[in-house]
Amino acid sequence: MNDGTRLNKYLASCAVGSRRACDALIQTGRVEVNGSSCAKLATRIQAGDHVKVDGRRVVPREVTIVAFHKPRGYVCSREDELGRDTIYTLLPGTLHALHHVGRLDRDSEGLLILTNDGDLSQRLMHPSKSVEKEYLVTANQSFENVHLDQFLEGVYTEGGKLRAKAIERLSARRIKVVLDHGAKRQIRVMFETMGYTVSKLLRVRIGQLWLGDLEPGHWAVLTPSEVAMLLGEAAATKKRTTPPRPPRDGDAPKERKSGGGQDARATRKSGPGILPGSRGSGQDARAKRKSGPGILPGSRGQRGTVAATRKKVR
Repeated sequence: MNDGTRLNKYLASCAVGSRRACDALIQTGRVEVNGSSCAKLATRIQAGDHVKVDGRRVVPREVTIVAFHKPRGYVCSREDELGRDTIYTLLPGTLHALHHVGRLDRDSEGLLILTNDGDLSQRLMHPSKSVEKEYLVTANQSFENVHLDQFLEGVYTEGGKLRAKAIERLSARRIKVVLDHGAKRQIRVMFETMGYTVSKLLRVRIGQLWLGDLEPGHWAVLTPSEVAMLLGEAAATKKRTTPPRPPRDGDAPKERKSGGGQDARATRKSGPGILPGSRGSGQDARAKRKSGPGILPGSRGQRGTVAATRKKVR
């Protein structure tokens, strides 16, 4: 027996917004089903039903999920009241209907996901999912070990206590930061609270999907296997045997355990997911996909690696 599709899920499939956002539209009377206003969240949509939002009919869309390398100097918005350049000026018109999942501030760069799938947005953004995001962060001065420990323990800010899930020193002024819950401008706020200024912030991973060598301003449509990596679902089944060294300056990565006085060489692990090339830069680019999940046309043969983490000693 087909009981139909719950209204908020149907609206999300029409790229109206996340399920939560669609619930708000329903409750405020902005949704019509078959010509009548519908404010019941439990309403189910059957084949042949006509649904409108703000008087405009909506229908399910083919799901599109894009990985985009956001360059520095662009804001994550469709329009900016200050007249600053937005990420959509770098994307072809065919992708302007996609919404960005989360955001990177104007001075940050790196991996950003765009999609018309409200359910996917919810899974990536909801705190209960704890989807990891990894960043390479360069500061204006050398990091003190005690401050790296503090980033793990938690930094008290005006907005509350903020902490990182993992920290790895890459050089005197450069560290790797892993978050699984993100507050607005969290890394910059944490650093500023401890007396540091971020000079560069690059997001290199979401879930198990890596930025790889997808160039700034370029984008790539994800395959189902890459979406699984994005959601962290591929780690148990996909392995890489030759992980690359992440770009860094200075010495090889080291892992310093919280509470200790000495740095120890970090142990690397193989891991799935990488975007080693791009398939678009303002226009569609048709190219055959290379074999293997996480590998996009234009690959230079790089692979992803699960980052070594910094853990507290109990």
